[in-house]
Amino acid sequence: MELITTDLLSGLLAQAGANPRLRTHHNIHESPADPVQRFFVAACRGSYFRPHRHRQRAEFAMVIRGQVDVIVLDDFGKVLQRLSLGPDAQVLGFEMAADTWHAWAVMSDEAIFFELKQGPYDPQTAAEFAPWSPAEGAPQATPFMLKLRQAKVGDQLARD
Repeated sequence: MELITTDLLSGLLAQAGANPRLRTHHNIHESPADPVQRFFVAACRGSYFRPHRHRQRAEFAMVIRGQVDVIVLDDFGKVLQRLSLGPDAQVLGFEMAADTWHAWAVMSDEAIFFELKQGPYDPQTAAEFAPWSPAEGAPQATPFMLKLRQAKVGDQLARD
């Protein structure tokens, strides 16, 4: 039995803060071949989650610490929906249909969310990144992430 303790979660947040990406993962499943992928993501404010979609798989997520906004977008980078998730929000989690463009924005200093997806995990097909969004590490990524953090429904986020 694997226990999910407050010490484990606090340790993940410390790891996220020390990581250049400002986030880290902790898998509950044993291997990428498992038919159900279960993991925690610990992230700090400023971590860039590039807009992406999962072509063949739905995604379940629940924020258990902090506040994370999920931004749902159309094929051209227009914001269709924005939800605040977390213990102090009205919404704790969601299940999103496959083939939905979305991004995460960490709104608190730090946050932890739990994700559940159908496996097996294949890094070549796990996520398709939005072609209109800058790649992680690109010079445009930070300004885009800041724009994403402030985006409202109806805003166009595609790069100029």
